[in-house]
Amino acid sequence: MNDSIRESFSYFELYYKMFRVKKYISPEKIFFGNHREQYFLYYEPAKTISNKVLIWVHGGGWNAGTPKLFDFVGQSVANEGYRFISIGYRLSPKNKYPCQIEDVCAGYKAAIRFLEEKGIDTSKLILSGPSAGAHLSSILCYSSKVQKEYSTDVTNIIGFIGSGGPYSFSVKTSLSVKLLLNQLFLKDYDRLCGDPLFLMTKSQIPMLLIQSKHDGLIEFDCAKQFADKAKKLGISCELYEVQDEKNTHSWYTVGMFLETRAENKGLDKFFTWIEKL
Repeated sequence: MNDSIRESFSYFELYYKMFRVKKYISPEKIFFGNHREQYFLYYEPAKTISNKVLIWVHGGGWNAGTPKLFDFVGQSVANEGYRFISIGYRLSPKNKYPCQIEDVCAGYKAAIRFLEEKGIDTSKLILSGPSAGAHLSSILCYSSKVQKEYSTDVTNIIGFIGSGGPYSFSVKTSLSVKLLLNQLFLKDYDRLCGDPLFLMTKSQIPMLLIQSKHDGLIEFDCAKQFADKAKKLGISCELYEVQDEKNTHSWYTVGMFLETRAENKGLDKFFTWIEKL
């Protein structure tokens, strides 16, 4: 079966499992702007086993999704003993880029202030995101231009994990992604200003890129190009090819958090990589 069709057929099972996840932790909701989508959720694990904090930017094609919708990701990460922050942002098509990266940078800075006010160590941060969230969080991590423009200090980020990210706009892409990008950008906007590959500059932040050759939406070469440029710039990078049978876009970017590490190799890779940082 065609991978894009497999991706479309995956949604029913994903949503079925998403809304049946047990909620052990009630996250704190903190607004960092006046818009209803400008907030983040903070998850304090019942038992903290690590001083590393995971900051996550949700996906959803830039036009859908909220931290609340992806509560199951926070539950999964907190269950592993990590403090977890899930950042929201204004959605397209009503809000055009760069609104999204403005919000992610603002949310990131607000999250650090929030943690410091709680007396939590912020010296070991991991930034991560799936799909559109990988696009936005990769720009925050690796674009010195964006960091300077939005006064964003990434000194304490010790790792970046992106899964299924559209890191390069020059790679041949699916019709669905083309339509989403048309919604994200104004017609006359220079898209290179939102292209992670073009914006990438030298950095000390190591990266893990999780990508599937059976994604159905994003080409594997998208991550390959991003990884190749990272290595040329001297950035430590590992490109991990998804090994699980459920290897289409939504399953391996967020669906993996609905399973256990024993069940899902991608999820185990995600946490193993963090543990080794």
